Amino acid sequence: MTKHIEAVMDAAIDSQSIVGAELVVARHGDIVCRRTAGWFDREAGVPMIDNAIYRLASVTKPIVAATALAMADKELIALDERVAHYLPWFTPKSPDGSEAAITIHHLLTHTSGLAYGYPQDPEITTGLDATALSLEENFSRVAKLPLEFAPGTGWLYSVAIDVLGAVLAAVQGGSVEEAVRGHITGPLGMTDTGFFVADRARLAKPYADGRPATPMADPQQVLGTDGMGPTFSPSRIFDAKAFQSGGAGMAGTPGDILRFLEAMRNGGGGAVQHETVARAFSNQIGDIKRADAGQRFGYLGAIVDDPVAANSPSAKGTVNWGGVYGHSWLVDPANGLTVVSMSNTALEGCTGQYPKDLIRAVYADFID
Repeated sequence: MTKHIEAVMDAAIDSQSIVGAELVVARHGDIVCRRTAGWFDREAGVPMIDNAIYRLASVTKPIVAATALAMADKELIALDERVAHYLPWFTPKSPDGSEAAITIHHLLTHTSGLAYGYPQDPEITTGLDATALSLEENFSRVAKLPLEFAPGTGWLYSVAIDVLGAVLAAVQGGSVEEAVRGHITGPLGMTDTGFFVADRARLAKPYADGRPATPMADPQQVLGTDGMGPTFSPSRIFDAKAFQSGGAGMAGTPGDILRFLEAMRNGGGGAVQHETVARAFSNQIGDIKRADAGQRFGYLGAIVDDPVAANSPSAKGTVNWGGVYGHSWLVDPANGLTVVSMSNTALEGCTGQYPKDLIRAVYADFID
């Protein structure tokens, strides 16, 4: 029975806070729910299709992070090595002006001192908006600005995984896509996912928040409840001149993301070593303060450390994150549960009430 799931998805479509959505739920390796709702293209009257392709935004991050872990397993990189060892041009300073010893571990855990958004230099892009800059051109500009804190002393969501992507490309001797495909998406059979659109006819039309949500312009800034929000360029995925953003630049399908997350839940799927995944699924930031109560951070996403404090129905040890184009995911090892929620509506599908209600509905239908 999926009555709670159906009620949440249908209510979001009826209220027009979400235009179109997909949900895939796996329990102990079996798909127990696969549902579409709403519109793939509302204006053209096309219902949401099964396994559409979506701009992934930050759902890109765990895939790129896993690529780094796979490359570390092969001793191509070292997690405790300084980033400047791989990118000699990336040498930002700590707030006191001293040399900042940022490591790969700091990038993976968002404890590097980097930020998201650099108003001091309007030429800098953070991976969602249009740009003609290369990775080095963009992030060498970031490197000229002081960090928010000394590496390892704080936590701040940031462009760290974009910098990580630059490291992987440099070590691979090619592009970020080549590194990701060589170590993760290729071995795991994620054929519809990468820094490209595998089938334009299946690419979901993006929408921006509103009641009703409206077709997304290009560019368009979408504001959250705090009056802040990213600027999107939906056409960026087609722009060969734009750098491949390790933090936000991929497109892919719910099926591929489920395949990836299930591989990680099951110990790496042969792409990442079991011991490395166990490390990725554990707290890697110690007692460094985070704004999200009851949650720590590993290498692939946030980790529920105290479900009560986190106001979460999931078990301790659940890994979760999302993508600002309208997505949310979690892996709950204790319950053998993997959930992939994808929508075409930003920001609601990621940071709004919809994913919170949907996760609770999943637990009500399959765990409670």
